Amino acid sequence: MRRVATDGGSGAEAERSDAPDARSKRPQQRYVVGMPRYYWIFGVVAIALLGLALRLHGIHNPLLDHPGWRQGDTGAIARNFARLQFDIMRPQTMYDGPPPNYVELELQIVPFIAAILYKIFGIHEVFGRLVSIAFSLGTVVALAYFGRWLFTSAIAGLLAGFFYAVFPGSVYYGRTFMPDAAMVFFLTAALYACARYLIESTRILTRGLALSTVLLTLAYLAKPVAVLALAPLGGMLWQRLRRRRALPLVSGGILIVVPLLVLWLYDRRVAAYAEWHWASGITRLHVMPALMTAFEHAGAFAAKASQFAAALGMLPDTMLGRIAFAITIASLVALPWIDARSKALLWGWLVGGLVYAYVVVTVERVDYYLYPLLPLCALVMGGALARYLGGVSRADAAPPARYALMILVPAIAIAVLAQSRSAVAAYYRYDKQVYRNAVALNADLSKDAIVVIGHYGPNVQYYIDRFGWEEDPAVWTPYDEESAIRKGARYFISIEDRRMRANRDLCVWLQRFPLQAGVEPWPIYRTDPALASSGGDALWRAFRRAERAGAGAAFLQRRGLCGLTTRSP
Repeated sequence: MRRVATDGGSGAEAERSDAPDARSKRPQQRYVVGMPRYYWIFGVVAIALLGLALRLHGIHNPLLDHPGWRQGDTGAIARNFARLQFDIMRPQTMYDGPPPNYVELELQIVPFIAAILYKIFGIHEVFGRLVSIAFSLGTVVALAYFGRWLFTSAIAGLLAGFFYAVFPGSVYYGRTFMPDAAMVFFLTAALYACARYLIESTRILTRGLALSTVLLTLAYLAKPVAVLALAPLGGMLWQRLRRRRALPLVSGGILIVVPLLVLWLYDRRVAAYAEWHWASGITRLHVMPALMTAFEHAGAFAAKASQFAAALGMLPDTMLGRIAFAITIASLVALPWIDARSKALLWGWLVGGLVYAYVVVTVERVDYYLYPLLPLCALVMGGALARYLGGVSRADAAPPARYALMILVPAIAIAVLAQSRSAVAAYYRYDKQVYRNAVALNADLSKDAIVVIGHYGPNVQYYIDRFGWEEDPAVWTPYDEESAIRKGARYFISIEDRRMRANRDLCVWLQRFPLQAGVEPWPIYRTDPALASSGGDALWRAFRRAERAGAGAAFLQRRGLCGLTTRSP
């Protein structure tokens, strides 16, 4: 039997060695690129189980851990699918008043799957986390196969899967109730399918084209950030043409145009009836103006460069950990000397990720926006360390010396594993008192009440489980509150009471309404117009006159209003 290739060897050698033996196919099928097949299966399963164990930490936490805003939104959309409209094209949030509160976001794959489970087992947020975990572990397995194929090395595949399984950002965001884990899975699977189709196949096969197109479409729909795949896709198309392999114009056009067209059609459909336009609104109002300003003014360009460096700084801080980040940089430096089936794929992925970070993450500075770079980092680390092991194994040195050098790889793996939780330890924490208060209000308030919550974030509103408005009490005005009351708001829940009292105009205006016995330290104003005091409006107008005269503080002090202690009803 022909000797199988050793891991870390040249790609050409490994490809020849992995070819079926003409004399006996059966023995050759026992091996997977230099490794017995059952070792490979055992390794992939063991890594997936390790990833599962890491992601189960905090799985029963309320949706108040980091990032509470995004998780509260996702949880509310899933619950509204189950309760109101079981229609994936009509996602609804809890804020902006009574329903329906349609919102323009990505295709709600994770919330809709969670809603299906809610229909069967009841509403439990843990199902949303389990869906994210399933997608995250799917990415672990996909990267193992991706790395094995890309570097023609089973060791490279196992290392890629392992590192993704234990990266701090991958572990934490792989168990949050958000769409990102699903997007990264579809992005990784799409690029793997595209690579096998464009780089490996000599003929244009309908099946490969269809699979690649469907996975790219799902990636874009899961979260539009996945359009950064256009950069590695372009690199692979260029590589195929450079090798003078046939690529009909129709096939290339389908891969590039169809997923983008489906994304555009979906967004236009949802935007037509959405009240909140998050995706297009953030792009139009924040991302594009910041980009244009950076290219129009030297000072803004320098500021953008500084913001770019700060954005990339989140990779070592929380997403990769410092050790993995250093190994990733070293691996990218060594990449020109590492055999890979498609370096254009890897460089294109890096360029696409960096351009995205420069355009978007410098504006919306949250670390999970860098999530799509983590599979790339796992791949290049796996390929580089497998190449290192291959070089050491072939070195002309005594076995003890070679073994001593090989120990470096498991040492790196253990060090990265040790940082998998410590780098994001603060993210798991949440305010237990806030959770208890919100649950208590859910039990106390009338079932169909519309509320205004003096706290900017949908996570607390999710557990109060009432439609209404979640607003920053420092900027909410009496006119905003009057508008909400006309639309049915009957409670103002002053969660951030100090900020509300600092907004003296709103604080005095609310004094016309009685306080309801609620949960400390959240005063609850009964904003039913029928309960308003007869002198409330006169009090507020008197304060306004005093305020214009520069005596607003003295006016409040004389009457003992809007101090930092709650007044009696």
